[in-house]
Amino acid sequence: MPVVTESPYTQEQIKVWLRGLLTLAWADGNFDDDEKSLIAAITEEELAPELDFEHFEPVTPDEVAQVLGDDPHVAENFLRMAVMVALADGVYSVEEDAQLRTLCEALNMQDTCLASVRSTLYSLRPENADVAAGLRPPTNGKLDPLKPAREWLDQLEVHDPRLARFVCKLIPSQCPFERDVVLFKKKLMHIPPMCKINPLYDQLVGLRFRALSYLADDCGEDVTALL
Repeated sequence: MPVVTESPYTQEQIKVWLRGLLTLAWADGNFDDDEKSLIAAITEEELAPELDFEHFEPVTPDEVAQVLGDDPHVAENFLRMAVMVALADGVYSVEEDAQLRTLCEALNMQDTCLASVRSTLYSLRPENADVAAGLRPPTNGKLDPLKPAREWLDQLEVHDPRLARFVCKLIPSQCPFERDVVLFKKKLMHIPPMCKINPLYDQLVGLRFRALSYLADDCGEDVTALL
């Protein structure tokens, strides 16, 4: 039997929060129609009927600042989750980075950790996968340039069942996206699994685990369908 838990966020905050994540997810155009439908369905399940996806309007930085900017803790958690969404497809794009920087400014937050994530901006492209491998956690005692981003993202707390379900459905349970790019029956390139090209993949997996644990342990929900 699900346990009724009191969310620290208002319905208005959740609405703007998820609109912000959806706006960011579509920022670089990497989502096809099926993926857009999936994300819209995920979000609509948590907000319907308040959000009309047939007339979806991207959230503005001013809206985010007005609704989420009063509490620095809430603002920072939103920004952490926004970064996670930007990384979910394995590519941190110029468009996503520009939007995140705008959100940082609107929320009066420094983008110190974004600067760390920004080091993956081009290395995550499939043709540079060999370079991306160099951004994995170092094993030989060398300085890890992504350590600030890892520590900052690992502090993301999940205290709302709607956000937890969104996270569990958005982040796949298994490492996806390994495929060959073929043109005219000729293999042009091989794109490795996202866990091999995304140096912050462990942070995504950790967030998904925390969301599942919250739903199961704190909310008493059956998470079998999300595994």
